[in-house]
Amino acid sequence: FTYPFAFLVTDLTNRRFGPAAARKVVYVGFVVAFGLSLLLANPRIAVASGTAFLVGQLLDVTIFDYLRRSTAWWRAPFVSSLVGSAADTVIFFSLAFAPAFVLLGANDPFAIEASPLLTVGPEAPRFWSWAIADFAVKLSAGLLLLAPYRLLMHWLAPAPKWA
Repeated sequence: FTYPFAFLVTDLTNRRFGPAAARKVVYVGFVVAFGLSLLLANPRIAVASGTAFLVGQLLDVTIFDYLRRSTAWWRAPFVSSLVGSAADTVIFFSLAFAPAFVLLGANDPFAIEASPLLTVGPEAPRFWSWAIADFAVKLSAGLLLLAPYRLLMHWLAPAPKWA
């Protein structure tokens, strides 16, 4: 639930101070989150979480910077969060649970056990349902956070495009 707020902070930083500053925020967030993951989770989850966070956030910074001068105020934060969240979800669930990445540590047999997709669909590894639900939450939160972005963007003068 906190992940979409990272996009909000990164996007507002990018808008005001430019992509270089936003990347610095991402790197600090990565170090803190990865350190906490190492303390609170097994190494496979920590690696999956850290990798997914870093790639998703850096994608967000790049896409936001490219789109931030578009005519629609919502395009840059929405599209960059959408793509970053999709990358984060795919990377995390692939590294954390997919049998192909067993070299990173033991798989959770409960996660890869087959069950109906989203409790009603065809049989699939359980982590697929978790991934779809995770992405749906990120997408919903990203949409809801457009309102605070819109309110806060008026207080933050945009950085020059060349920043």
